[in-house]
Amino acid sequence: SRQSSRGLARRALSDELRRKGVDPEIVREAVGEVDQADEEAAARRLVRKKLPSLRKVDQATATRRLVGMLARKGYSAGLAFAVVKDELGAAGSGDDKADDF
Repeated sequence: SRQSSRGLARRALSDELRRKGVDPEIVREAVGEVDQADEEAAARRLVRKKLPSLRKVDQATATRRLVGMLARKGYSAGLAFAVVKDELGAAGSGDDKADDF
């Protein structure tokens, strides 16, 4: 439930459960239930939620802020950059300010 409610990646979820003293076997089992598709979908939800607050900044700043947010949630750099690039592209094609995103 932590993954879906807070949007944590598997790595961050695993770290959080270990810090709380959860048995390592249960941690592996819980993290194993989150697959790559779930992780990517959660990252996309987080980026889409944050995008409206970044409308007034340039693309480089938006990218940096969004990738940083995903990194703090435990997402890999590769996945973070891919998701941010896709979502910024989709947001830019939907409005008149395509140069912003």
